[in-house]
Amino acid sequence: MRLKISLLKEPKHQELVSCVGWTTAEELYSCSDDHQIVKWNLLTGETSQIVKLPDDIYPIDLHWFPKSLGIKKQTQAEIFVLTSSDGKFHLISKLGRVEKSVDAHSGAVLAGRWNYEGTALVTVGEDGQIKIWSKTGMLRSTLAHQGTPVYSVAWGPDSEKVLYTAGKQLIIKPLQPNAKILQWKAHDGIILKVDWNSVNDLILSAGEDCKYKVWDSYGRPLYSSQPHEHPITSVAWAPDGELFAVGSFHTLRLCDKTGWSYALEKPNTGSIFNIAWSIDGTQIAGACGNGHVVFAHVVEQRWEWKNFQVTLTKRRTMQVRNVLNDAVDLLEFRDRVIKASLNYAHLVVSTSLQCYVFSTKNWNTPLIFDLKEGTVSLILQAERHFLLVDGGGIYLYSYEGRFLSSPKFPGMRTDILNAQTVSLSNDTIAIKDKADEKIIFLFEASTGKPMGDGKFLSHKNEVLEIALDQKGLTNDRKIAFIDKNRDLYITSVKRFGKEEQIIKLGTMVHTLAWSDTCNILCGLQDTRFTVWYYPNTVYVDRDILPKTLYERDASEFSKNPHIVSFVGNQVTIRRADGSLVHISISPYPAILHEYEQTMWACLAAMAVTNQDMTTAEIAYAAIGEIDKVQYINSIKNLPSKESKMAHILMFSGNIQEAEIVLLQAGLVYQAIQININLYNWERALELAVKYKTHVDTVLAYRQKFLETFGKQETNKRYLQYAEGLQIDWEKIKAKIEMEITKERERSSGSQPTKSTGLKH
Repeated sequence: MRLKISLLKEPKHQELVSCVGWTTAEELYSCSDDHQIVKWNLLTGETSQIVKLPDDIYPIDLHWFPKSLGIKKQTQAEIFVLTSSDGKFHLISKLGRVEKSVDAHSGAVLAGRWNYEGTALVTVGEDGQIKIWSKTGMLRSTLAHQGTPVYSVAWGPDSEKVLYTAGKQLIIKPLQPNAKILQWKAHDGIILKVDWNSVNDLILSAGEDCKYKVWDSYGRPLYSSQPHEHPITSVAWAPDGELFAVGSFHTLRLCDKTGWSYALEKPNTGSIFNIAWSIDGTQIAGACGNGHVVFAHVVEQRWEWKNFQVTLTKRRTMQVRNVLNDAVDLLEFRDRVIKASLNYAHLVVSTSLQCYVFSTKNWNTPLIFDLKEGTVSLILQAERHFLLVDGGGIYLYSYEGRFLSSPKFPGMRTDILNAQTVSLSNDTIAIKDKADEKIIFLFEASTGKPMGDGKFLSHKNEVLEIALDQKGLTNDRKIAFIDKNRDLYITSVKRFGKEEQIIKLGTMVHTLAWSDTCNILCGLQDTRFTVWYYPNTVYVDRDILPKTLYERDASEFSKNPHIVSFVGNQVTIRRADGSLVHISISPYPAILHEYEQTMWACLAAMAVTNQDMTTAEIAYAAIGEIDKVQYINSIKNLPSKESKMAHILMFSGNIQEAEIVLLQAGLVYQAIQININLYNWERALELAVKYKTHVDTVLAYRQKFLETFGKQETNKRYLQYAEGLQIDWEKIKAKIEMEITKERERSSGSQPTKSTGLKH
């Protein structure tokens, strides 16, 4: 991944540019010390002056009113706040009209930020004060008063906390009075910029110590850069929280959310004082010290699946490479590519207007449909369908492009969803609630309706990451999740509310993933890489769970590694330095999962071949052949080994051999009976006549058979023997019982048992 830089030959501003802000993905406003506010149209390449501010107003910071969240009055969404050196902030319309100017601070107002709902504005200034304002510019409260200038401020993801700088310290202060304040020393020099991402809940800071750092929301350090040559003057998160940008003197850097650097560019910009990401997260604008506005487009993103590698080479072009035969396909799009996902033999690409679905078997004819919004922030794939998330909602589509469902729950905010807080399987959608982070909502994929009776999954602690398994039946669907204590739990999506059914699988788990081909789970657990080959073991026999694990040392992956994918038996892990490590796990447990029915079926056949009917019974039960299980059960209760042998032969379809075994053992009645059971009437009568026994038994069963089906006798032999014969069932049953008793007695070494239970 890298940045494609675009910089005009001549700057549009005469003085340093202090701040920039996007209105749409193609339109940007910039403010400069030359008092001009300039609008940039990236489609046409044109720029126009919106307004010239009074000579005593030097703009410092700009922030557009949040666009999503269903603002009814469009005019409200078309304004921005501009903070300035004269101690005021100004609410300015898109057309450049100053709607309101408010005296806010003594000295310059160094930063101003709307909260995510657009219900409040925070400003900070040289006077060390942090103030909260209504959206119309009325003062609500002075949140804090520092003794030093506050250079930067950011809202927490829930708009309930504010992060601000205090010299070398970072401070998180909740809006509620008397709530606990979090404060820590973050840099060795004055902190110049902060940003707090609403999706990943991570904090960025940049300072005069020439470093940028990544923190979690508890103030714990996750990454610290090497010192640069110059102070870091700007940092900004991409909207989806996957990337961030860093600005310094003649320097623009693109980084992964974990801190390591994808790309470093050295444009001729002077210091970059402010960075803004476009709404769709595809490009960056930087406010430069030499009057320029630098634009950078994120290109050369890569997606991999099995033998395919897809690369975004230009804004509207992708290259597909099949590494098996080195075949290359070029995919051209009408509009700019915003998001893409490659999995389950499909590439799903969203542009600013449309969604494209490619099959890996055919790259020439994608399925295309229009999008409601062009700001897709997340694509998730399962085997049968895929999920799109944008500012308006969550939408499930089949790979044929058919809309399936759109799950909703009260207070749902789609702008903060990511791959760790949403999970998709063939039948289930799981979404972590942001309002109450102990709750996971579960929906039926096909309808978008809540699972079961509308209940949700509730855990005792806040949940950090969720993942649904991918294979098997809906009733067996499992969800694994990591809570804030870094404990890994598993539970069935169909079994809510029972605390005992949420079972702990592991501790100190940092990242997890299910295999795409079978229900095998892997995770990075403290200093170990662990694979749970059959997580269901915890429901069956917890004592043998350790025997179903594979563990290896994970110290080679360094600090904070992340599982990128688990395809087949290949696990891909990204280390903290950005390098990818591929691990192959044993293929045999996966084969067992995949061919479970096949293997049981083979075992069943082998067991019958070797006349091990106990094993055969278990194997047939495992593959759901209940009628055969019952038949095997009846074989086990037979009184003699000859009878058992004959019925095993019958089970395998060898009727003649079964009959021969019985006749050779002198068990004539049993030979007659197996023919009756098979409705082989000619042979049954033939044997009875030949051995001069049980002719009346055969005739009785034949008569019963005909009566059941409402038919008349037409067979000449049966008519001949039935003439003048009276059927006496009591006498017949007594004869049969006598035959069985005789068989038991003559059976060498066999113990007397109950009646055979054979079908008569």
